[in-house]
Amino acid sequence: MEISGSEQSKAPPVKLKVKAIEGTPENFKEYGQLIEPSPDGEEYGPQDAQLNLSQGIPRFYTMILEKRPLGFATITHHASVTQCLGSIGGQVWYLGVAKPSILDAKEIKEKQNEGMEIEQSRCGHYYVPPAVDEVKVFRISGPKFVKLDVGTWHAGPLFKGDSMNFFNLELTDTNVVDHTTHDFRRKNGVVFSIDD
Repeated sequence: MEISGSEQSKAPPVKLKVKAIEGTPENFKEYGQLIEPSPDGEEYGPQDAQLNLSQGIPRFYTMILEKRPLGFATITHHASVTQCLGSIGGQVWYLGVAKPSILDAKEIKEKQNEGMEIEQSRCGHYYVPPAVDEVKVFRISGPKFVKLDVGTWHAGPLFKGDSMNFFNLELTDTNVVDHTTHDFRRKNGVVFSIDD
């Protein structure tokens, strides 16, 4: 049942528990890549991050995050860049995801004809909002990182401790000019809780 905006503001959000799935290269491929360690000297291939950093200047940095408990109400995507995230030291962390839903001009008309909701980002592009029942949560453990495809919706990194450090590869202005967020609490009347 879809809850209207006025009903959502009066009723508390529904808390949905989502079971975390251990991330593997196979089960993460609809969202990007899960990159595992490879031997020194191994040549470049499909097991390596397939990056798109062509829309600006890459930014690779250490990101310090504090108090990111296992729950979320918003999810974000970037329309111009792949993004890589990995915990420093291989600590366990979690990432909520939904498939990319950015539309080109032809797809806009198709989705309108199908009666689907279409929104325009403040960044200019059009997209279909992520569906509540399509959200998945991955548990990332060990010396791995994820490469998110352009447009992949993501919530996190999330973790159990007080703080964690992450490597982050995106563009210098990703969080200023390429940051579209969907608020599940406001738009769908739900929040997500991670069951691990």
